[in-house]
Amino acid sequence: MRSFSRRDFLAASAAATGAALLPRFAAAAEPADLFKISLAQWSLHRAFRAKGGDKLDPLKFAEISTKQYGITAIEYVNQFYADKKKDGAYLTDLKKVADDNKVTSVLIMCDGEGNLGNPDEKGRVQAVENHKRWAEWAKFLGCHSIRVNAASDWKKGFAETQKLAADGLRKLAEFTDTLGINTIVENHGGLSSHGEWLAGVMKLVDHKRCGTLPDFGNFNIGKIEGVKETAYDRYKGVDELMPFAKGVSAKSHDFDDKGNETHTDYRKMLEIVLKKHKYSGFVGIEYEGGKLSEADGIKATKKLLETVRAELAKG
Repeated sequence: MRSFSRRDFLAASAAATGAALLPRFAAAAEPADLFKISLAQWSLHRAFRAKGGDKLDPLKFAEISTKQYGITAIEYVNQFYADKKKDGAYLTDLKKVADDNKVTSVLIMCDGEGNLGNPDEKGRVQAVENHKRWAEWAKFLGCHSIRVNAASDWKKGFAETQKLAADGLRKLAEFTDTLGINTIVENHGGLSSHGEWLAGVMKLVDHKRCGTLPDFGNFNIGKIEGVKETAYDRYKGVDELMPFAKGVSAKSHDFDDKGNETHTDYRKMLEIVLKKHKYSGFVGIEYEGGKLSEADGIKATKKLLETVRAELAKG
């Protein structure tokens, strides 16, 4: 048997070290590394608005999410807390429920607080003011963002409404920046559902704290004078919004017998989100269908996201 020289020993050691390090780079990604799943409260909007014994308590949203669905990250909707907006004690209790259940608060979806693209400057400034309390909620709960709408008077046209929305959004983003959180915009009707329009707004705002929340399904524009589309291609739209994305909303309605969503090709969409744009944050379940119950719709969406995530992790 040949004896090992010092040179042989060093060469063997280097080879062994290289072999030990190799799997870290060669192994396929773990599915959970690609993105994390959160639950949008709107998925249970009927249950939170129900009357009598079927009504769910919005205070317990975090507990419901983890105990019933195994989802440990949540996206609140301000509509369910409108009468508690100034109630600090309630907000403290809401955070305690999340903390006690080890649930991450991701964002708050804000509606009904005025148009950030209001053509009237006083109205636009007031809309910014109306959102500030929810930004304070988000900061206290540990959210990274508030989700807002870029609504305007669409009769003002494509370019003018971009400028109006950008003005309101920048003012709000400058405030949320002082809190260390983001102002993010969802494609949510009107020209905000036009990918090119909203991407253009983001470029006009040009603030690190302002971004998008691309939603897989909200691309119905409606009839707007001077705009040829009434609906926008969802894949094109998400692709245009992803460079600014600080969150993603996985809208779902109906499923076929194989568990696939019938309106959105989740594999195609997540290829755009994950592979093309290298996104790795939260993807929020937002079930809005009527054929399945809210509970079953959430479970079906979660299963589909987990299935596609596992497929993509294998490369």
